[in-house]
Amino acid sequence: MSPSQFEIGWQPPAPQSQNVPGLESRMDPLPVVDEVPTWNGKATKYKGANKLLDRKAFITGGDSGIGRAVAVLFAIEGADSFIVYLSEEQSDAEQTKRMVESYGRKCYLHATDLKSKDNCRKAVDEALSKLGSINILVNNAAYQMMTDSILELSEEQWVHTFDTNIHPYFYLAKYVLPHMKQGDTIINNASVNCYVGRPDLLDYTSSKGAIVAFTRGLSNQFVGKGIRVNAVAPGPVWTPLIVATMTEEAQKGFTSPMGRGAQPSEIATCFVFLASNDSSQLSGQTIHCNGGVIVNG
Repeated sequence: MSPSQFEIGWQPPAPQSQNVPGLESRMDPLPVVDEVPTWNGKATKYKGANKLLDRKAFITGGDSGIGRAVAVLFAIEGADSFIVYLSEEQSDAEQTKRMVESYGRKCYLHATDLKSKDNCRKAVDEALSKLGSINILVNNAAYQMMTDSILELSEEQWVHTFDTNIHPYFYLAKYVLPHMKQGDTIINNASVNCYVGRPDLLDYTSSKGAIVAFTRGLSNQFVGKGIRVNAVAPGPVWTPLIVATMTEEAQKGFTSPMGRGAQPSEIATCFVFLASNDSSQLSGQTIHCNGGVIVNG
């Protein structure tokens, strides 16, 4: 019997391929969204404790993967969400909405391309209209595509990656912060890759390093006002990004020192922690939920 998705040794059954950005509904098996591991590597439903009761969250890339799991766990903890995604991901977004609503919370959908600063501003305005306020900004949406050498990495891909992975983090923080108050939080999704220097994802790795630096600098601007800014740096996580952007060889290496890749729900618990008062003494920090990779910084 093959191990469960939380047990040591778990890997996807076979390499899969999708067009960018990929759909979670077409993955086999489906990523784990609202369950977490038990002590023996089995699964149990995530149990909420009203840690985010009546909070309002703006989540980019909220249709699938880590973003979906964040929206769902936030809902279990009592928060409403406004999720942003690409139009090609509409079906996944609608499933996220159904999952959030199954836990008794609201989920508003907004399809747009956040590479445009005007689209970022419009998304924030729409979120404020629907939610009434924004207490938690989750910058999560990202793009990657494997390329072995800088000599093969096109200038167009480099610009596209930065336009997707870091510029919207700046725009959204700039447009949301005037509406935030003491106790509100920003959580940015970085990556283990900027700490290990992954060579076949040079542009992605570089953009994620920029996110860490952005997190630290922005925290220093607002921590004295009671608004905390932190980051998470996941290792390999079973999301549509894997099957839409990674080679067959890379997918066969989908693991970590822990003996398996992560599920989105395991990363989402870190977002819950950073969004709640449990992390009241953390700002400008990065949580390394990477399966046991030892990093400095």
